[in-house]
This record gives sequence, C-alpha cells and structure tokens, in this order.
Amino acid sequence: MSDAPGRLPSLNGLKVFEVAARHLNFRLAAEELGVTQGAVAQQIRGLEAELGVKLFERLPRMLALTGEGRAYIADVRRALDIIARATDGLKPQPVRLTISTTPSFASKWLIPRLPDFTARHPDLDLHILATDRMSNFHADGVDLAVRYGRPPFGPGLAVELLFEQEIVAVCSPMLMAGREVPETADELAGYTLLHDAHNFWPEFIERHFGGSRQASFKGISFNQTSHAIEAAIAGQGIVLANGDFVAQDITEGRLIRIFEGSMSGPSDFYLVWPRYRKSPALQTVIAWISEEAGKARARALA
Repeated sequence: MSDAPGRLPSLNGLKVFEVAARHLNFRLAAEELGVTQGAVAQQIRGLEAELGVKLFERLPRMLALTGEGRAYIADVRRALDIIARATDGLKPQPVRLTISTTPSFASKWLIPRLPDFTARHPDLDLHILATDRMSNFHADGVDLAVRYGRPPFGPGLAVELLFEQEIVAVCSPMLMAGREVPETADELAGYTLLHDAHNFWPEFIERHFGGSRQASFKGISFNQTSHAIEAAIAGQGIVLANGDFVAQDITEGRLIRIFEGSMSGPSDFYLVWPRYRKSPALQTVIAWISEEAGKARARALA
C-alpha cells in the first residue's frame, strides 16, 4: 500500500486562501503577501476551480466565507501550522549550558563579560545559576561551576585554577575628596568599614596597621560581596574585595585603591566540571572564561 498523500491542491493557493480568510479582504491580503490584488483574486479563483467549491461570498464591500470555506479554513490552518513547526524543527537549536557561580562572581565578573561571549558564540545559550549553595552537577543540571575554595572538590571532577584571590581596599573617590589616606588604625576608625560574609577586616587591620586592634571601628555588614562593593561605589565606606571583582570599577573611576598593600585570601576561584563531560560547547565556554581571566591578569600586571 502506498503512503503517498492524496491529491493536493496548489500549496501557494492554500497560503493565499489562509491570508485572505484572515483579512476577509483581497486588498489587505495582497499587502501582506506583497503581490497585487488581482493576483490574490486569481489565486482564489484557481483554488475554487480546483476544489470545485466556492470559498468566498463576494459582497459589495467585503468578503465572507461560505460554509464550505469556514470548514476548510480550519483544517488548512492546522495543516500549515504543522508544516511551519516541522520546518522550525529542522533549524539548528542553540546549545544551552548551565554555569553555577556565586552571586558576587556572577554580578561583578561574569555578567559584564557576557556581551563578548554572546557576540562571539551566538549558537550557545548560557544559563547562569547564581547561588551560595553548592550546586549538584546532576540534580541541578549544571555543566560548569565556578567554585570558591580549595581542591579537591569531589571525585570525578576536573579542576582548573581561574584566579587566585587578592584582597584590596577600595572606596569611592568621593569618600576621599579632601581627606588624607588613613595611616593608622585610629585614623581608619574615622571611616565606615563595609563587611561581607568573609569579614577580612580584622586580619587586614592586624597586618597593615601594626597589629593594633584597640581602635573602635564602625561598619555595615552585607551577606553578599557584590552588595558591599555597590555600597562602596555609593560612597558609604571602604570595602575589602577581590581585586578581580573591582578591577573594572577602578578602571572606570568608580572606585580607587586607598592602600598599596593587599592580602591573599584563604581560598581561590576554580573552574570545576564533571570529567566525563567533553562536549565542544563546554570546552568553548571553559576556554573563553580562562581567556578572560588571563586578560584580567595581564592588565593587572601591566
């Protein structure tokens, strides 16, 4: 038995019929199709002759579907929709990858760089999962993670150092306008210290101000580093932050470093992914993030 379809009318005629039935006006149908009104009328006459039924009533100032036309248009629209969806299904779909990061890494490092990635790789869709919770590669559908810590991170995981954490003290230029850089703990106590969940200030003060902990410091605490950085940009105080997170703000003049010294953090940032996943898309994202981190290091050393 043959699987070939039965006799089909002109597919072009069916397309013109659908548009004309939507507008109930040959002139408007012609404008949508980019043809003349006469060409639309000719296609409809040809289709009616081929089918042996009248599809439209030609009224003085408008068109109306006949009973046969109303019944036919419902099936024609379904058929054209099936063809359209089947055609869309043939087009290559963008590959989607999920990256798990901390909220601060996402907002201060990754997101500002995403326009470059999307311009270079329009065929890849990135989903950013920003959370302080340790995401599960399988349960959360994560392809790649940026982890703050020290390896090993778990069995079966590939690890690549992204950048070491260097803690620097920064604030808004507005905050320092007409003021001297604090050189003692007592002078530093005249400023508001902005804290994040890491709370590096006690160690920083001990290292850079002769170990003095006697001064009384006022401060504001945030649970996210990015929020503490934004508070510093707004002129609310001095923040200790990862140098990579504030590099762009320093370059664009929103923040300035107020001390020459820095401090190494207790942990660093790593790219982590399941060792068994070796898709070209994943390798593209890993290479791009590594390249961006390399550029940032080169700028810092320049």
